[in-house]
Amino acid sequence: MQTKYIFITGGVVSGLGKGITSASLGRLLKARGLRVTNQKFDPYINIDPGTMSPYQHGEVFVTEDGAETDLDIGHYERFVDENLSVHSNITAGKIYWSVLNREREGYYLGETIQVIPHITDMIKEKIVETGTSSGSDIVITEIGGTVGDIEGLPFLEAIRQISIEVGRENVLYVHVTLIPYLSLGGEMKTKPTQHSVKQLLSIGIQPDILVCRTEKKMSRDMKEKLALFCNVSKKCVIQNTDADSLYEVPLLLEDENFAELVCERLSIPKKQPDLTEWQKIVKMQKDITKKITVALVGKYVELHDAYLSIIEALNHAGIHNSSSVEIEWVSAESVEKGDAYAILKNADAILVPGGFGERGIEGKIKAIRFAREHKVPLLGICLGMQMLVVEYAQNVAKLDSCHSSEFYPDYKNPVIDLIYEQKGVVNKGGTMRLGAYPCVIKKGTLLEKLYACDTISERHRHRYEVNINYSDKLVNSGLIFSGMSPDGMLTEAVELPQNVHPWFIGVQFHPEFKSRPNRPHPIFMGLVKAGIDKKFGSN
Repeated sequence: MQTKYIFITGGVVSGLGKGITSASLGRLLKARGLRVTNQKFDPYINIDPGTMSPYQHGEVFVTEDGAETDLDIGHYERFVDENLSVHSNITAGKIYWSVLNREREGYYLGETIQVIPHITDMIKEKIVETGTSSGSDIVITEIGGTVGDIEGLPFLEAIRQISIEVGRENVLYVHVTLIPYLSLGGEMKTKPTQHSVKQLLSIGIQPDILVCRTEKKMSRDMKEKLALFCNVSKKCVIQNTDADSLYEVPLLLEDENFAELVCERLSIPKKQPDLTEWQKIVKMQKDITKKITVALVGKYVELHDAYLSIIEALNHAGIHNSSSVEIEWVSAESVEKGDAYAILKNADAILVPGGFGERGIEGKIKAIRFAREHKVPLLGICLGMQMLVVEYAQNVAKLDSCHSSEFYPDYKNPVIDLIYEQKGVVNKGGTMRLGAYPCVIKKGTLLEKLYACDTISERHRHRYEVNINYSDKLVNSGLIFSGMSPDGMLTEAVELPQNVHPWFIGVQFHPEFKSRPNRPHPIFMGLVKAGIDKKFGSN
């Protein structure tokens, strides 16, 4: 069938959940046997979020092919259960960069470069390229920001032009908007949505479906009013009420006939969706009987979105272990300055995530030492794994003679030569290892027990490596190097024997990026199970 294009825009305010709407629609269409891919356009001028502060943008999600992307790409992967790619997140910076590079190469033969047609043509090219590269029946493209933002205008113009080029019958526009509830008067207001749609119409885009974010259910009269003033069919005004869980949203939208309306509008043969697996996940989540606390000792804990994939990976593992996971947000700097025991004593498990820069490093080391000495299950990810090695070298192996200024030059630590910038081994992302890399698992380890195989592939995002020149000294003192690169030169995972510590693992990669609600990641499954065992006793 000819590729169909669905464009998701947002109105009234940001943060309405366009990403969850896009991801949910992808899940509903895939449940109907369609090949679906998701894409997001971000109107900011940065090339990608890779160099942006987590406080500015939340987490950076990394794809299999090493693209540093918006966190919504993580939502897409988790909901649709498909690996996305560098084509799935395009910024205004990438668009302008591509056009300017072509101009420098003489591609435009001396033309004056303008927003229309050159920028808009490049945007359209990226949309079509996504469908072609993935071989999808449906391309769902979310336009970041809110209708009316000046930086988003070229993207809206491009998606308007797409309908002319591929045929209006192959394009569908979904507008996600807010129906605010004024508690003082006890009323829900449609006027903001009317104005938002009016802005879209002024650009030349007539939305086919309105997805209305609401706290309360919309009345029939309200839907009829919106349909009349926004020039859409009444049945195409659907409500998206607040849900207890993100994973309930696809089922709520299915009840609103969202995907059925999409198929009808795009002339896609209607099929009965198979949502059995998704319904099971939601039921399991509602039937949870236990609760554990995981202390997340990080640098950006004030903004929870900085650890979004970790939050979801813990949720997935909790669902499949019949336990809710309450995250205790612990600033690494507070541990650095305070009493680790007082701060962490109530944790059933501890997770030390990745991060960049020297701030909070000593706090992470103290948290890891507390977990090791008090037999609290611990998972160190990326920088967390590196600090696990440093802590062990300092306090167990007693490697006090190491010294170097390569690892964070201003950071004074007697064993910083253990962690160093590994240059000359990277083929993605400059001096960073980005994307999927293989790992060979040592037999007889906890890591092998978790994965139940001897070779894995996991996603990376880091610049520093463990110096294997010290591996013999660390191994002789009891640390197990349980995962290595195939050539044996790069450390992928370390752990302690289970007769020394019940569950103590550090991994160089980011397992959270591959966790799915229907396929929780084995490492997070292990951590949550270890936390349950600590709190309730092993089965």
